[in-house]
Amino acid sequence: MISIAETRDIATCRALRRKVFIEEQGVSEAVEVDDKDDEAIHLMASLAGKPVGSARLLVMGDIGKIGRVCVLPEVRGTGAGARLMQAAVDRFRSVPGVTKVKLGAQTHALGFYERLGFTAIGPEFDEAGIPHREMVLTL
Repeated sequence: MISIAETRDIATCRALRRKVFIEEQGVSEAVEVDDKDDEAIHLMASLAGKPVGSARLLVMGDIGKIGRVCVLPEVRGTGAGARLMQAAVDRFRSVPGVTKVKLGAQTHALGFYERLGFTAIGPEFDEAGIPHREMVLTL
């Protein structure tokens, strides 16, 4: 069973993101690694005690921003990503003043986020050479 927990183990979150974004998707390290990890809330998904996914949450006024969502290929399709996202939304519900959750979704994953209640807004944009759309969920 997948478990989700808040973590300060940023090194493990970065290692998961490296596997998915840099090694699998070809995102440059200069784009993936930034200075926001220290201010963020990090969630980690684990299966049998092994880290298999993570998400980074930033509070920006009344907006909660979910980013750097990754799940290892071997656990995709198991519900791990949906559990991770639900935990992220629930975490923002506990932050006073946050009324909306936003994320930049890779366009191939729009359906996944729509099933979780997010709505695509605005035009498609390029991030790290991958097409994205901004998505929003009102709390």
